[in-house]
Amino acid sequence: MADLVTFGETMLRLSPPDEERLEIADQFDVDVAGAESNVAVAAQRLGLDAIWLSKLPDSPIGRKVAGELRSHGVSVDVVWDDSPERRQGTYYLEQGRPPRGSEVIYDRAHASVTTATADELPTRVLSDTSCFHTTGITPALSETLATTTAELLERAGSAGALTSFDVNFRSNLWTPTEAKEVLTDQFPAIDILVVAERDARDVLEADGDAEAIARELDDEYGFEVVLVTRGSDGALALSEGEAFTQPTYEAPDAYPVGTGDSFVGGFLSQYLEGESVQEALSWGAATAALKRSIPGDIATVTPGEVREVIGGTTESLSR
Repeated sequence: MADLVTFGETMLRLSPPDEERLEIADQFDVDVAGAESNVAVAAQRLGLDAIWLSKLPDSPIGRKVAGELRSHGVSVDVVWDDSPERRQGTYYLEQGRPPRGSEVIYDRAHASVTTATADELPTRVLSDTSCFHTTGITPALSETLATTTAELLERAGSAGALTSFDVNFRSNLWTPTEAKEVLTDQFPAIDILVVAERDARDVLEADGDAEAIARELDDEYGFEVVLVTRGSDGALALSEGEAFTQPTYEAPDAYPVGTGDSFVGGFLSQYLEGESVQEALSWGAATAALKRSIPGDIATVTPGEVREVIGGTTESLSR
């Protein structure tokens, strides 16, 4: 039995070394990057048995994605696309520091995953898992994936699994209005909702502070847990009517990409093991802090490192 199954797109990230500009770069670092697979890796490294479910091109670069995730202990359960049109999504990241911002260029159109259907995916894993997790990025990629995401949430819930969903709004994929229409249709099938405070306001049109937002969403949709992330102000969780808050841990701002996914992976690693919401929040925040010191998208952390951050026994990550 798997503790956690995640579903979504994973890309290859190409980044010039040493914060070089994209337009003059003559070499790139290559990393594997995907919201749901990032969650799976973080949770796996912190003690859960995780499976990543998706569709990949049957090609060397598709196999690179699978191989990287397996190297972290995640089980890869995918459909291999051998069609002539098979394609692996990529994105380019130019890392910038103030006053120069970072720049991201996506090249993911028509990736193999955008055609994945629930009937072709190995969904047997959903009948024997504790939790199924996906994000709002996935249904934004294609109409097919919007349908597939909804069907997988329904199948997982019907099989008795908890369902976890991170809104993860991306303005380059759809508008707030489009996102709200699709995502709120799926909310009744979701047990654990994760949403950034800004997305709750801009996409879900919720009002008030983080606690008011969580209560408004819980009143309307009846979630088991609502997690509202607040950037540098930490996070808030609402569970059974009680609100829990968690500040951030001191961390650099060197490698912010993947921080939110690391938070979710850290939270689920404890919540699914029966720990309190407050304990799970602290693991989420500590995992996110560690990720900000690690290149790439993936939180290559250990439970011992997370405990050191929580206990304040590690050296300052900002030094």
